[in-house]
Amino acid sequence: MVGWQESVKMEARKFVIAFIIDGLGLGGAERLMVPVLKNLNRQVFEPRVCVLQIKDGNPMADDLRAMGIQVDLIPVKYLRDATAVPRLANHLRKIKANAVHTQLEFSDVLGGAAAKILGLPSVSTIHTMPSQDMDTKSRLHQMLELFSLRHFNDLVISVSEEARQFHLKISNSPPQKIRTIYNGIDLSNYMILKRDAEYLAVRKEFSIPGDAKVLTTVAVLRELKGIQFMIRAMPAILANHPNVYYLVVGDGAHRGELDREVERMGVKDRVIFSGKRSDIPRLLAATDIFVLPTLTEALPTVLAEAMASHLPIVACAVGGVPEMVEDGNNGRLVLPADPQALADVCNQLLPDPQRCKIMGEAGWQIVEKKFNIKTQVERLEMLYLSLIRAYE
Repeated sequence: MVGWQESVKMEARKFVIAFIIDGLGLGGAERLMVPVLKNLNRQVFEPRVCVLQIKDGNPMADDLRAMGIQVDLIPVKYLRDATAVPRLANHLRKIKANAVHTQLEFSDVLGGAAAKILGLPSVSTIHTMPSQDMDTKSRLHQMLELFSLRHFNDLVISVSEEARQFHLKISNSPPQKIRTIYNGIDLSNYMILKRDAEYLAVRKEFSIPGDAKVLTTVAVLRELKGIQFMIRAMPAILANHPNVYYLVVGDGAHRGELDREVERMGVKDRVIFSGKRSDIPRLLAATDIFVLPTLTEALPTVLAEAMASHLPIVACAVGGVPEMVEDGNNGRLVLPADPQALADVCNQLLPDPQRCKIMGEAGWQIVEKKFNIKTQVERLEMLYLSLIRAYE
């Protein structure tokens, strides 16, 4: 039987894969684009990235261009833009795309339609488990995206099995239409760090004492990330462990409300907002416990990053999180929206560095086995080849 590596090497052609995404900000899907394309076999595949909007300046575009990858902007402000699909179709013709890979709402709808018109194989990755409590406009957008995924895409990739089951339920798609491929991260980014040096440097940057304990959350600041509940847990944590700081990495629309929550809870001197950062491995190297109090999540890449940093994890048992965090092994799981539960598990772990170290090592074993970007990209490469061959 020919393995994936041999199958790829046998290809005499180079295939253009058009990656279409809504924006290239600092969200999970956007950040994941960089390690995926970094590890894609460039002897066989030529990636071309098409972005539909500029979000936060599209910082990930700079990283992609630094790797020699062309990034094109086809601006689309509204889904109802009647020119969007023809413009995307013209772009796909121009770059001579052999297959299309869409991600996020606008791209799924418009990119999927353009691929269908041109008779190109297409695949989409779904990164979220959308709330069912939404306004009329959002629900209509969701219905349109689900229609597009069902009728325009050949295959849909879910980033967790829980998310796959969720989308099967809400989309009425046949089971073979949605396949699970976990998100992966580039482990080399964490293996080359001088952890002791970063530990001290980061703490100095944020005026955190060297002997303090640091709890860290990395997230776009949205209400559903649940950071408000961790802030509410801080008084109970500080009552037991006075030398604790909470570092919140990221920015977003919920920042103002989180600032007010910090004031209400009287923990302003112990909660630090770093803003948007591109040096996540460094910040995690200065962390003692990683906390993700999210209320909904398909498969949070930041948990893989925390595991690659050998950190114990405290997270809410929602979505695909239990597929990453094994309660009692590499971290602790709690129910969502429960400040007391967050405080209790943090208070149990903070005075037990040996237990934290054991959990961190267990996390490294899990991320190396299940969330290594090289393994995930190998699966994507075989998927692209099989779809392209099916259309020949």
